[in-house]
Amino acid sequence: MESIDHRRVLRVAVPIVLSNATVPLLGLVNTGVVGQLGQAAPIGAVGIGAVILVSLYWIFGFLRMGTTGLVAQAKGQGDTREGAAVLMRALLIAFAAGLGLVLLQGPLFWGAFRIAPTSDEVEALARSYLSIRIWGAPATIALYALTGWLIALERTRAVLVLQLWMNGLNVVLDLGFVLGLGWGVPGVAAATLIAEYAGLALALWFVREAFFARPGRAAIFDRTRLLRMARVNTDIMIRSVLLQGCFTAFLFLGAGEGDIALAANQVLLQFLEITAYALDGFAFAAETLVGQAVGARDPRGVRRAAIVASRWGAGGALALSLVFMLAGPALIDLMASAPEVRETARHYLPWLWLMPMVSVAGYMFDGIFVGATLTREMRNAVALSVAVYAVVLAIALPLFGNHGLWAALTALNTARGLTMARLYPRAEAKAA
Repeated sequence: MESIDHRRVLRVAVPIVLSNATVPLLGLVNTGVVGQLGQAAPIGAVGIGAVILVSLYWIFGFLRMGTTGLVAQAKGQGDTREGAAVLMRALLIAFAAGLGLVLLQGPLFWGAFRIAPTSDEVEALARSYLSIRIWGAPATIALYALTGWLIALERTRAVLVLQLWMNGLNVVLDLGFVLGLGWGVPGVAAATLIAEYAGLALALWFVREAFFARPGRAAIFDRTRLLRMARVNTDIMIRSVLLQGCFTAFLFLGAGEGDIALAANQVLLQFLEITAYALDGFAFAAETLVGQAVGARDPRGVRRAAIVASRWGAGGALALSLVFMLAGPALIDLMASAPEVRETARHYLPWLWLMPMVSVAGYMFDGIFVGATLTREMRNAVALSVAVYAVVLAIALPLFGNHGLWAALTALNTARGLTMARLYPRAEAKAA
């Protein structure tokens, strides 16, 4: 294996950090564009609609993480054909899942709005958003598998180009549809739908060598490897469902505090997305390098990858906390023009000062465990953390309202890091 040093970690991580930065920036633009309408309801509608879709899509987020871990280990073993076969399996799952969501959109959205106590105005706007965005499900889920494959092979510059293309196009269409044509919330949805399929086309071009490798039907449907992939993906899916349940509950319970609190939480969640996407760059580097070290049977490589990537992750977390302290109010003003939303968001901003520092361990251990395909351990750690979240929520929400929601979310992220830290030695043992 190529030596694992700071330069290699940064070579993998920096393009991911830059590409991920465009995603919350897109969220900022979406929120900012509808925020210029001067009402809280459109902001809340886009927030609720996006959370519902993310909750559905990230059930299949295992395709990104599972693909990265399995392909990285195949690369460490020098098995190019298996790396291509993993991608083929993942794409078959992705397109089937996307079609299923399109067909089931009626009952899925009905159930979501029975859970979310939104106002009639917010629900009507959110339904118009969802009825357009859901048609992008096959493209969005397939992109998880495609980006996972590129990350596993350290082709993160291609991921950067892909994100710049998708999100740049989305921003341009947002501005044109909403501010230019006056389409409002449906304009935001249409812009995203077009960008999703444009991104899928480019991603398929980037991975064309996997199709040229022609792993063959026997390799793609190999029983042993299919079962391994199913086990890995099932564990990650359960973990993703649990986490998305927490974030969905956060937004839905926030909606119960009123439209102003809902809009303020949606604005502040953009800060949390910035944190996740920035720190995930270093977590992805850990996934790739730990996975390759496990495939190459190199326990020292696992340790080296974990240490170097985590040091950069911790530095990034500290930098983000400082940015939120200094620039948080200005960012809030960019995303919302309604005075009551701005004032409420500022009131809860200090929670976001803490979030990067308490979350970084969980993000980094996620990367390490995905690379080592320790998905059962990862699933169990998240289940315990969700139990902590539920206890804090049950106690703090009745006593402190929206502050209680943010306290529970902080407890969830802290517990994730602590529980996985205890299990880290198993990652090195996997490579022995």
